[in-house]
Amino acid sequence: MPGKLRNALLAILVAALLAAVGYWNIRPESFMDKPSVAETEQSIDFYVVNASTVQFQEDGKLQYSMTADKLDHLKASDVTLVQKPDLLLYRGTELPWHVQSERGEVAPQGAQVELIDKVRIARTDAKNRPVVITSSRMTVFPDKEYAQTQQAVRIEAANGVTTAQGMKAYMNDGRINLLSNVRGQHEVR
Repeated sequence: MPGKLRNALLAILVAALLAAVGYWNIRPESFMDKPSVAETEQSIDFYVVNASTVQFQEDGKLQYSMTADKLDHLKASDVTLVQKPDLLLYRGTELPWHVQSERGEVAPQGAQVELIDKVRIARTDAKNRPVVITSSRMTVFPDKEYAQTQQAVRIEAANGVTTAQGMKAYMNDGRINLLSNVRGQHEVR
């Protein structure tokens, strides 16, 4: 019996020693919360509160002026999240397009801007005729002066209201293509 007891005690001692070595190799700090991959990708490396910016063209004419409640720059993707963007897009003219939304996402180098929630684009032309375009979401390509959406869109102009599903807008020449389910109510003057 003493041999069996000694073997049992030796086995328990070896098991306890292995458990202790395993515990210290795991290290207690490894149990602390680590940021997940998604959190790392969403890490903000800088932010701006009450942002305001003005951009001029090469000839010195005003290109645009923009304000926003807050900008958050995501380090990993180089995307900038914008709260309450408010943009006056002059493009060298005296009659700007006024672009607003609840939120926005600006791609690296500003190549693409996704406007999200309560998107409103308005302009009054030289004859004092207003045009207001509203949608829930719109993608703008500033360098191409082009905007598009697959969402429902409403266009209010001096002579009536037009609704459609989807739109392509060419801001440079004032042309708008409505994609489907186009409906209009217009005044005849």
